[in-house]
Amino acid sequence: MLKLGWGAFTLFAVLCIQAQQVDWDKLNSNTVLYLIARQQTEQQGLYGSSIIQIGDYNNAEFSLNARTYVAVWQMGDFNTLYFINSFTDKETKTAVTTQGNNNIIDITGSNTVSDGMQINVKGDNKTIFMRNY
Repeated sequence: MLKLGWGAFTLFAVLCIQAQQVDWDKLNSNTVLYLIARQQTEQQGLYGSSIIQIGDYNNAEFSLNARTYVAVWQMGDFNTLYFINSFTDKETKTAVTTQGNNNIIDITGSNTVSDGMQINVKGDNKTIFMRNY
């Protein structure tokens, strides 16, 4: 008997939303992360943040303006995300997925180049510093 946890159910629910556009023969861990990130950034009219962390000792710290939507998926242990864009009042939508252990993503600022950006990190011991001024 196959047992599925909440994470698998959530993943299934997200994929069902985009089911009409998915080539199921090409489904793998990379395409799943891409679909999740795309689904999160395409939602119109939503502000705030959506955070899902699977693993131990993950951390996400945000300083956001009222018109920001950030979708975060951290899968693994000891991952950290810092996201600061409170210096502007412009609308911003971003998606960050991390799959691995001991990764650090530090994002400061928002601009037209970074709006709608999707960051996918896969691996261990990676560090990304992004500054948008």
